[in-house]
Amino acid sequence: MRPVTEQEIRNSFINCTKGEAKRLAVPKDLAERPWDDLDFLGWRDPASPERSYIVAESGDGLVGVALRRAAQAGLARRSMCSLCLTTHSGDGVSLMTARKAGPEGRQGNSVGSYICADLACSLYLRGKKDAGNGGRLHESLSVDELIERTAANLAGFLDKVNA
Repeated sequence: MRPVTEQEIRNSFINCTKGEAKRLAVPKDLAERPWDDLDFLGWRDPASPERSYIVAESGDGLVGVALRRAAQAGLARRSMCSLCLTTHSGDGVSLMTARKAGPEGRQGNSVGSYICADLACSLYLRGKKDAGNGGRLHESLSVDELIERTAANLAGFLDKVNA
């Protein structure tokens, strides 16, 4: 992913108002992010842990989505991220819901997906972050193919938000 600015991030959101996008917490460390290793920018709001955000490049430019993390049931089980297919124990994967864009979102409709709670899918794929024992299952795909699959999974989720 190419480096992006705070203003580009704020302008990219498709499922919140301009006022909400203006008030959301953008990461302060944008200059230090490992942009070459990121397929999308994902972060959690430090002031509100149930809020997360994803900004990804698409054919139309940047697309940003505000997410809400569902409450955990408290069960210690392994779960798999639907984007990168990394497994985590405990609360390493969370159900993230996004209000749909446009009129459907204003009516309260949303879509959800199980995603790595720290939104570090790109780093897990590249082996830059360890998901623990059994986190990444052995696959015969190359890293480029894993990245392609994750990008397709993310694009599918973003299409559902924007539908």
